[in-house]
Amino acid sequence: MRGDARLAVPAAVAWVTTAVSIGAPSALAVVAVVAFGAAGAGAATVLILRSGRRRGVLAVVTLAAAATGLIVTSAVATAPHRSPEPLEAAAREGRFVSLVVTSEEELVGASTSWLATATRADIGAESTIVRVPVRIVGGVVAPGTDGGDRVALGSTLEVQGTLMSTDPADATPFVVFAPGESRVLTRPEGMLAATSALRAGFHDLAIALPGDGGALLPGLSIGDTSAVDDTLDDAMKSSSLSHLTAVSGANCAIVVGLVMAIAGAARAPMLARIALAVVALGGFVILVTPEPSVLRASVMAVTVLLGITSGRASRGLPVLAVAVIVLLTLDPWLARDFGFVLSVLATAGLLVVAAPVSDVLSTVMPRALAVVLAVPIAAQLACQPVLILLEPSIPVLGVLANVLAAPAAPVATIVGLAACLLEPVIPVVATGLAWIAWVPAAWIAAVATSVAASPFATVEWTPGPTGALALAGVTLVGLLGVLALRSERRRIRFAGVAVLSVCVVVGSTSGVTSRVLEHVDRPHDWTIAACDVGQGDAMVVRNGGEVALIDTGADPLLLDACLGDLGIDTIDLLVLTHFDLDHVGGVPAVIGRAARVLTGPPDDDAEALLLDLRRGGADVDEVRAGQTGTLGEQTWGVLWPPSRAQTPAGNDASLVIHWNGDCATCASALFLGDLGEESQRRLLGANAITPVDVVKVAHHGSSDQSAELYDTLAAALALIGVGENDYGHPSRRSLDIVESTGGTVARTDRHGLVLVTKQRDGRLTVWSERASGSDDVGDAD
Repeated sequence: MRGDARLAVPAAVAWVTTAVSIGAPSALAVVAVVAFGAAGAGAATVLILRSGRRRGVLAVVTLAAAATGLIVTSAVATAPHRSPEPLEAAAREGRFVSLVVTSEEELVGASTSWLATATRADIGAESTIVRVPVRIVGGVVAPGTDGGDRVALGSTLEVQGTLMSTDPADATPFVVFAPGESRVLTRPEGMLAATSALRAGFHDLAIALPGDGGALLPGLSIGDTSAVDDTLDDAMKSSSLSHLTAVSGANCAIVVGLVMAIAGAARAPMLARIALAVVALGGFVILVTPEPSVLRASVMAVTVLLGITSGRASRGLPVLAVAVIVLLTLDPWLARDFGFVLSVLATAGLLVVAAPVSDVLSTVMPRALAVVLAVPIAAQLACQPVLILLEPSIPVLGVLANVLAAPAAPVATIVGLAACLLEPVIPVVATGLAWIAWVPAAWIAAVATSVAASPFATVEWTPGPTGALALAGVTLVGLLGVLALRSERRRIRFAGVAVLSVCVVVGSTSGVTSRVLEHVDRPHDWTIAACDVGQGDAMVVRNGGEVALIDTGADPLLLDACLGDLGIDTIDLLVLTHFDLDHVGGVPAVIGRAARVLTGPPDDDAEALLLDLRRGGADVDEVRAGQTGTLGEQTWGVLWPPSRAQTPAGNDASLVIHWNGDCATCASALFLGDLGEESQRRLLGANAITPVDVVKVAHHGSSDQSAELYDTLAAALALIGVGENDYGHPSRRSLDIVESTGGTVARTDRHGLVLVTKQRDGRLTVWSERASGSDDVGDAD
């Protein structure tokens, strides 16, 4: 282990330093200079020292500095090209742009969020040649535009939409919110076209097989999860089996091993075997698409093969370290990529943790069973602290699920891959192989759904970095305990370390209890919810089992997360007050989920967005004052814009909807969109405005408000959808206006998710994500 650590430690240090540094672009050059300076000084000192322990330690430090300098220098060289000024300016101004992009993933069906590399940007009359990673949100590629429902990896497309810049540490520096369809310009040729045809043929072959086994088989064999529905996907995640649908190092090892074995049986020279293995590995990477886990496994495999050519044995941990350094040098932004992080941690867990865990388990069970259990335990221990950042729960039955699924996974992978390769050549044989591979795939799907259905499948845990650090501490204490069991002398030392560690962990995990209490305390009978979607509006009204969503915020991912947290799958009524990005940018998250859509006057960019909603099955209506309807037992009515006057699209034409408190638990409410002060006065003059329980403050709390309107509304609660912004929202004036009426303010930037409940006795109860418990904010009568 000590020899292995000589390269593993430098790789880890360089990785962590890069992950921190890319978040501060201005500091990258300084970090690179300091790192190379330290490496140079360390190398000189190592040459002076003849031998000894200090020389070995200094050599590791020098390697760490050199690796850090190499990777960070790559980031310094790459950073300017990732954020060209024309795109930055367009993002700051919210400009509508036209991009020519190359798809970085295979698009199957109506993909609504996908990765690409922009190669040309047309902004107004200006055209700029770029090479920038982007994420397209929306930009649905219509079925049939690429000769079917599949757009191959490497296809060139035209995408039009609004540009938004992301955090400097994000792997994609820009997000494009594309309300309309994307147009395929060119399709790839050669290997990319051939592998796309293979994927399509195998996908069609597999989904013709019955049940979840057919849907899961392409994922197990070639990483194509397009046939996996949300229910099966959730089950795979809850049972800690989702890694089986992402092609991993095991798949790459199988390909290399098979090619080496076949070439060896044919008595090919060693160099020829290695060359064939490298070629086969390259083809496999293109076939399954170059995901971070695949790239990590491929670099490790090539490193091992190069070691064979030199006649030197390769050890696991140094090979993993080489892969980390190589890939981060090629793309420093992988340092924060969850797929890459989880892939490396899982491999490290197997290399470092599996053996000691197996040794301890073998003292109480047969050695073979101990080895089988040690593998999923090691992988889960290594990855779970990071997984907490994605989902704040622990799959307590994950090890059991992996043990049950483990024997089936290699069979499904190997036989399924063979069926994929033979499908265009010998379809009859491919069909037979697919049926054979279906059996283990169906078994894995059955394990996932059965485990996920258990009431004990997961345990809630503290979310965010606090939860991740706390779980890492618990894991470390547990591993120290395992090591202590292997040595009598270590037990006393461990007892002291464990006591100290437990104190630290208990202190940092106080959020576990609060998280559990939060879900216990969270009201289940809420009637209005304000989603935290950043600088934007996304409000939910619920009654009688029906749901209305008023605006969607700017980010489909944030909206989808909120709806998922609220347990909402279907939107009965979607209200789009107007067509600014911070009110409709999240629409891609609800395409296909909304039954009916109400809109205010559409602007020039609205047509494509509304067309997407219609294609998703929604009935779309532009409405004016006087329109009424029901949601469950609650009635609603549109108060603005005027039914006869021609109001130009925009903030002052925002659709204002009033919800009546005409049932015992219905909270009356008025949602004002982005209506300005003058339009608010006109609204007040044109309607018989009465007091309400809840008001959604107009325009995220801008100062452009009518004090007279809010005084008339006399709302007990004022909701403000707001996030980090440069506009000064919410303004002091708007807050003073609301507070002067005696109302309580709940703002999503400070309170997070807000849930409002109308009690039968007339009280209004408000629960917020970032406050303890629920509060009564006033008498609703």
